[in-house]
Amino acid sequence: MRTFWGMMPAVVVCCLVSFWVKALPASDEIDALVRAKVTERGLTPAPPCSDEVFFRRVYLDVIGTLPAGGEVTQFLHDERPDKRARCIHRLLAREEFNDYWALKWCDLLRVKAEFPINLWPNAVQSYHRWIRDAVKANMPYDAFARALLTSSGSNFREPPVNFYRAVQGREPAAFAAAVALTFMGSRIESWPEEQRARMEVFFSRLAFKGTDEWKEEIVCWEPLEQPEPLDAVFPDGVAITIPTDQDPRALFAAWLTAPENPWFARAIANRVWSWFLGRGIIHEPDDIHPDNPPVNPELLACLERELIRSHYNLKQLFRVILNSATYQQSSVTSAPYPEAEAVFAYYPARRLEAEVLSDALNVLFGTTNAYTSAIPEPFTYIPEEHRTITLADGSITDSFLETFGRPSRDTGLESERNNQVTTSQRLYLLNSSEVQKRIVRGGGRLAKSGAPAKGGPMQAVRQIYLQVLSRFPTKEETAVIREYLQRNGAAPKALKEDVTWALINSKEFLYRH
Repeated sequence: MRTFWGMMPAVVVCCLVSFWVKALPASDEIDALVRAKVTERGLTPAPPCSDEVFFRRVYLDVIGTLPAGGEVTQFLHDERPDKRARCIHRLLAREEFNDYWALKWCDLLRVKAEFPINLWPNAVQSYHRWIRDAVKANMPYDAFARALLTSSGSNFREPPVNFYRAVQGREPAAFAAAVALTFMGSRIESWPEEQRARMEVFFSRLAFKGTDEWKEEIVCWEPLEQPEPLDAVFPDGVAITIPTDQDPRALFAAWLTAPENPWFARAIANRVWSWFLGRGIIHEPDDIHPDNPPVNPELLACLERELIRSHYNLKQLFRVILNSATYQQSSVTSAPYPEAEAVFAYYPARRLEAEVLSDALNVLFGTTNAYTSAIPEPFTYIPEEHRTITLADGSITDSFLETFGRPSRDTGLESERNNQVTTSQRLYLLNSSEVQKRIVRGGGRLAKSGAPAKGGPMQAVRQIYLQVLSRFPTKEETAVIREYLQRNGAAPKALKEDVTWALINSKEFLYRH
């Protein structure tokens, strides 16, 4: 039977939506706007995902953490109709949320000790701690941006000033480009030359001064001797004369974060949407320009309104998107994938980030990573019990993180992180002696999965599925494993190892879906 939406012409649907959509709760408004665009294209949206898929997906998307088997079964047994909303609420309050989203912001803000950023370890640790504290306190996004744009002082004692120190270059053009990319989602290189020059004026009086402390630097604005007022023009074309006793950055920050500003809320709303739905309403999320229009302007405007209404509360925007039926769609669709992905007719499967995958393997097998810095001033040591998503310094890495596409944090571009599957990644998971040792050792969450149980070896298999894939095996999978067991006569330990190796090499494990 065709759905109600499917029976109505696209034009009629769009007209109806325009009349009543603004009266809906924010999540419902999102769904109505997405559904209208999907219907307009003659496509059918994907059905809702199962509880098992939702639970694993939201854990990975919100806290970058694989759920434990006990958490999965508890959620599946919960019969309350609002259990998904309750789950989202709990995840937004967990400590892992602060770690995971600090990691994302550190990518964009280029938090890195070594070349070519050269923040140095002391400043990196200070900067990362400030970013994580801001995430934990749910600092309003406009306040977060103003702090980064206007702070002055020591790079060790006033962490936000590292925003400017993390820019490659000390000229106004470099600062203007970093500000436009980070807070306006725009690559300034595509702007007309005159518009670029006008924006650079706001960052023309930044000064950097050394101190007697090793690698410490003071960042501040400094009026010139016998200064003249600055004539500047905001990116929207409004001219301003900046008095000699006023920091130009403060005026720019006030303009940028004003609710009526056409760039600020749009850029972060679009970026947040891309974090959860795999692509921006304007794609790429940091390449906003007139020739790259939004695929769904009404949807983007809805997200902007919600962000401004909540006083730039990013966590509230997260909550609204996560509770939407659009986010909770299945990743399986009958529509053509490229076209359906562009209008968000399904949830796009995406490979886990390098840090998240590293932590997932560690928690499954009870292993740890030893990260250290080669920089001697000062030498950085990371306790092994610390998870990979807590790494502050983009310079501290290992072969696994590099193989699986961790960004170098040199540019602040979203595309710096490479989540594409490569041959070297497949070979590592299939052939690595390190992976084999982890499986044979059998520690972590999988330690109890292979222990003798009342259900025999198949009960152990069920527990392995639960820990690795956050679900139990299907009837078809159970039949295949039983046939394998009968044909090969595998011992329980060997069966556990074979099933584990097969599952961690599956797309279902490697992807959020």
